[in-house]
Amino acid sequence: MAQGLYHYIKEAWKKPDKETLRKRMIEWRHSDVFVKVDKPLRLDRARALGYKDKTGFIVVRVRIKRGGHKRPRPNKGRRSARMHTNKNLIMNYKGIAEQRTARKFINMEVLNSYQIGKDGMNYFYEVILVDPQRQEIKSDKNISWICSPKNKNRALRGLTSSAKKSRGLR
Repeated sequence: MAQGLYHYIKEAWKKPDKETLRKRMIEWRHSDVFVKVDKPLRLDRARALGYKDKTGFIVVRVRIKRGGHKRPRPNKGRRSARMHTNKNLIMNYKGIAEQRTARKFINMEVLNSYQIGKDGMNYFYEVILVDPQRQEIKSDKNISWICSPKNKNRALRGLTSSAKKSRGLR
């Protein structure tokens, strides 16, 4: 049985070309933390999460540092309950990437995100953003729900998919 284009893109991402991805991540590591990209790298994943190639949708590549959640030990006097330094990361990296992107692009709403790679120091995500003020978005029946005032600052209030997962709602 013949498969569609998105099936083959999905299959290609299951075993990506390591050398090409490594070169890309070297470039991404030296670029800015937030980079607005023209087209999503994983088109199948972006489309599955609600992305459309029309005005009002943008995709931003985000770099997040891995690790480093152990706090330095306090060197002044504390009672023993306040001296501990091991604190677990409450949110997942994907949710952190979405929140940071929402704070950077204040006029946009975070729709969803997906991982595009990781190396020894960083995670790389592509975050799909929607502009709720655009007429194209308001008139599209599939995405017009994001224009409602109750969906304002979704990522910051923990309403995206990854934030719900880290809150234990899935």
